[in-house]
Amino acid sequence: MKRFLLALILGLGLVVSAQARTEYGVEYVVRFLPAEAQADVSIRLKPGTGEVRHMRLYMPEARYPRVYGDGEVVRDGDYIDWTPPRGEPARLRYRHLIDHRRRDGGHDARITADWVIARGDDLVPRATVRATRGADSRARLRFVLPEGWTNADTPYLRSRDGKSFVIVNPERRFDRPTGWIIAGSVGTRRERVGDTEISVAGPKGDVIRRNDTLAFLYNLVPEFQRAFGEVPRKLLIVSAGDPMWRGGLSGPRSLWMHADRPLISENGTSTLTHELFHVITRIRGADGDDWIAEGLAEYYSIELLRRAGLISPDRANRAFRWMRRHGRGVTSLDTDRSRGPVTARAVQLFRELDAEIGERSGGRRDLDDLVIRLLPLREVSREDLAGEFEALTGAPSRVLDTALLR
Repeated sequence: MKRFLLALILGLGLVVSAQARTEYGVEYVVRFLPAEAQADVSIRLKPGTGEVRHMRLYMPEARYPRVYGDGEVVRDGDYIDWTPPRGEPARLRYRHLIDHRRRDGGHDARITADWVIARGDDLVPRATVRATRGADSRARLRFVLPEGWTNADTPYLRSRDGKSFVIVNPERRFDRPTGWIIAGSVGTRRERVGDTEISVAGPKGDVIRRNDTLAFLYNLVPEFQRAFGEVPRKLLIVSAGDPMWRGGLSGPRSLWMHADRPLISENGTSTLTHELFHVITRIRGADGDDWIAEGLAEYYSIELLRRAGLISPDRANRAFRWMRRHGRGVTSLDTDRSRGPVTARAVQLFRELDAEIGERSGGRRDLDDLVIRLLPLREVSREDLAGEFEALTGAPSRVLDTALLR
């Protein structure tokens, strides 16, 4: 009897395990249309041991016209509801208008006759997906390039046959491409640092410091790994000149940086390092606490340069002194969008917090240890920061007991 029950339990366990591993295929095919400033995109579903039953995608008609597909496709304001036919392959197809300007004028997405820079998050918009219980996607991204376009790159590794990119997001069952994408007449330089493939790409003809950037990252990425642990298996840095936006923007496993931005600024900070902090840690501030993410990114844009030997200790100290002067008039850090003096004041606070952690631990711990505790939270509030500090050191922080946070 006991053997029968054991066999039954083991059998049920195998059934549950098999159910947990059900999957279906997804192929994203993107065909760029430069003359129309659009992309023709299709989402192809192939049922396997699991399948998609329904998708609701955020697709405002102004940027996603001509949506149609197999099964039932219904527009509901800014959303598309797609119910694919059961038990058979299905495809949703649409157009996406690529060109997009930020409020301050520069493009953060653009297609020309020779190249395109866009985000996967826009090419395939966010979606709520209902699938059979426990089903995971196996996703690939493939490009159909116009004549004369020779290259495409994404934050994902290529498939073994080199014809597509393997889309993997361990945090979600439905994998879709996110992060920066570049294609066309594009120059790319690649380097491997440990287990990470680094690509620096930009349109041919634009003055892109590809090799300089790779040399910079060759020294910098190991410091990120020593500070925070694992880094993505691939990092893509996309760059171009005007009329693209003249700054830096992070995305999943990738970032944008305008070609004219220096690797190290006159004040000793680094836009590239700042955005790379966002890419690798993915920490963001909760409502009213954007200073946490921006202050940490700016603090480490100085500190990791120092550790990597890219700036001297004296120059790092001068950069921190500049931050202290720049933020001295700030009386509150409460903001949903930390900029300029507020971020500078946050840098000073984190430098003081680093010193307090060192003092409490007898030099055995520092701010890195606190940041590591914040990584799983992803969205961090001032209460989270105070709580993790106390858990790390055994006592509340004096530095965080400040009028800046009240």
